[in-house]
Amino acid sequence: MTELADMPLRPSFLTSVGRIAKFTQVMYKPHYLLYGILWVFALEGTAALLTNPAVGWHPTGATAARIAIVAIVLLYLRMVDEQKDLDYDRIHNPDRPLVTGAVTATELRAAMATIALISIAGSLALSLRSAIAITAVLAYGLILWGLEQLSSTVRTNILLNLVVTYPVQLLVTAYVVLSAIDTGEAAARGRVAWVAIVFAGAFLQFEFARKTSHTPHPGEMYYSNALGGPGSATASSACAVLAALCEITLAKPWNWHGPATIIGWIPLALTLIPLIGTYRFLRSKPADYPLLPAVLFILTLYLTLIAQAAVATGT
Repeated sequence: MTELADMPLRPSFLTSVGRIAKFTQVMYKPHYLLYGILWVFALEGTAALLTNPAVGWHPTGATAARIAIVAIVLLYLRMVDEQKDLDYDRIHNPDRPLVTGAVTATELRAAMATIALISIAGSLALSLRSAIAITAVLAYGLILWGLEQLSSTVRTNILLNLVVTYPVQLLVTAYVVLSAIDTGEAAARGRVAWVAIVFAGAFLQFEFARKTSHTPHPGEMYYSNALGGPGSATASSACAVLAALCEITLAKPWNWHGPATIIGWIPLALTLIPLIGTYRFLRSKPADYPLLPAVLFILTLYLTLIAQAAVATGT
């Protein structure tokens, strides 16, 4: 009798797992995972460079654990977005999995609970502070969902929405840095807090770029609706320049020697990528801001920071 009672549950469970897997395939593209991996490497390496330069930085088992945890937490946040943006997606993105019924809200919430348990347990294995920090990330995702449900202004005013939603990125940054300090890859020094500006600038240049257009998009969440095409494009480039200048000011490559010095100045040269993208957007006036320069900048900057940390520490 027990076996018969269990039989209907198994196909349902397997079906739900398959739906979540399909959701992940559609909504969590490989470049999201690549971004998460490079983000953790670059952030940890930069924290090591700024706080413990005499010790050579290299990825450890703790680094791998942080990468895995950040990767699944980014999927968790993607699941939160899918649910909190449901009304908007019904109009502007009708092919999204939750809109089409390819996945249900109940299935997403079950997956979120599983991810939360795994990420907290994995972080606790690193340190108590790591577990507290990742719990704050998970909780803030739910708080954002609640805020957008309670306030139509937060939900529809894109600049206010950015102010409210961006701190979740800062919390992930804090998680990586604090965890790296606890596991010995970085040291507890106040100047490490400034890395938040570097990584905020890098991310925000991409964030502005992907929602910038000369063409009006009434009712859609475009920064150019609020700032105009030129204003939004300029904001994107300004964020890139801020990230590079802050990183160079903190790292002080003029004090290094050999290849490290060359690598240390690369972030400033990389700002030419978004600046050229903005120039092309303003001059030739394509409908939408060219996304390739924004993607190229953030990826090459992170790769440079990784190389910089590997070469400039322990020398």
